Amino acid sequence: MNELHYALSNLTSWMQPEYVSKNLATKLDDCFVRREPLGVVLIIGPWNYPMQLLILPMIGAIAAGNCVVIKPSEVSAATDNLITELMPKYLSKDCYAVVRGGPKETQALLKNRFDHIFYTGSQAVARVVLQAAAVHLTPVTLELGGKCPCLIYGRVNATAAAHRLVWAKFFNAGQSCVAPDYVLCSKATRDALVPALRQVLEDFYGSDIQKSPDMSRIVTPKHWTRLMGLLNRTKGKVVVGGEHDEKDRYIAPTVVVDVAEDDALMEEEIFGPILPILTIESLEESIKLTKRKEKPLAFYVFSDESSVVKKVLENSSSGGFCSNDGIVHMALPGLPFGGVGNSGFGHYHGHWGFEAFSHRRAVMLRGWMLLVAFFPLFVVLPLQTVLY
Repeated sequence: MNELHYALSNLTSWMQPEYVSKNLATKLDDCFVRREPLGVVLIIGPWNYPMQLLILPMIGAIAAGNCVVIKPSEVSAATDNLITELMPKYLSKDCYAVVRGGPKETQALLKNRFDHIFYTGSQAVARVVLQAAAVHLTPVTLELGGKCPCLIYGRVNATAAAHRLVWAKFFNAGQSCVAPDYVLCSKATRDALVPALRQVLEDFYGSDIQKSPDMSRIVTPKHWTRLMGLLNRTKGKVVVGGEHDEKDRYIAPTVVVDVAEDDALMEEEIFGPILPILTIESLEESIKLTKRKEKPLAFYVFSDESSVVKKVLENSSSGGFCSNDGIVHMALPGLPFGGVGNSGFGHYHGHWGFEAFSHRRAVMLRGWMLLVAFFPLFVVLPLQTVLY
């Protein structure tokens, strides 16, 4: 709703021509950038936020004047059914359509020619989308994931850090592309952080977390099995949580310490309620470790020392960056949201969503006055001199 109201409040200004600076040869011309719709765009949504991650890009696409085909995730079947039922009731069937189905239907859909494809999901499926788009030279926006690091260093209040880390990591049972994937900190910080994490989890979810109405479940048995496979293969030590219930698709918020860089939990994005903690004493080595990984969608730093935050910011690369909190940076529509490298490319949210689905057309409107006014110069001077 915030995204929608933001677009409605600002759309008039977004649509205005953007006038550019001119040189001597174009002084009497109108020179501007005009935003135009791309045409028909395809938006493929994920299962972890099946409503939000379809509607947010769709707001930008409609604001820019496009027709839209959306493909909800079949994994989140209840939301798939709801969107299919509601969308025709509120939006024109001639301009907006829902296509349902699994991988086969999606592959068939991708054979059609679109003017833009917007995909949110995994790197594996992103490669399929790119290959299909290449046939028609269709531009693509990819919103992917990655192992988002959380570096805790220097002076920091362990309890305050635990509150924000627990919220950001275990929100939606860790099934968030911007969730902190692993923590880097010193042994002393870890020893202060672990009991704080344990206490905050009880404060948030109660003594019996499985019965808490605020703790989500893993989306499918397949995803539950993958997460338990990672947890069973880790060589680290579980110090918080670890309980699980296959029938209920439940995995307790779990903290694992003594995790090495080559551990099973560090091989891929976890995308679940498991938080590995790697013990590294120096800030420099922590930064080096993150650089050995693919560029993440988000990078988090917890520290009361501004010099630490600044050093990490200047020596890292990620889609987004946030200090002393997690996830919240993506809630501000004024900031572009998107990845870099393996975590995707292209941006949206707010004005950036409008731009993502707009063609920036260069326009120069000329008359005949320039030739009359500057004809003597063209006779005497080379054209290159007049232009430059």
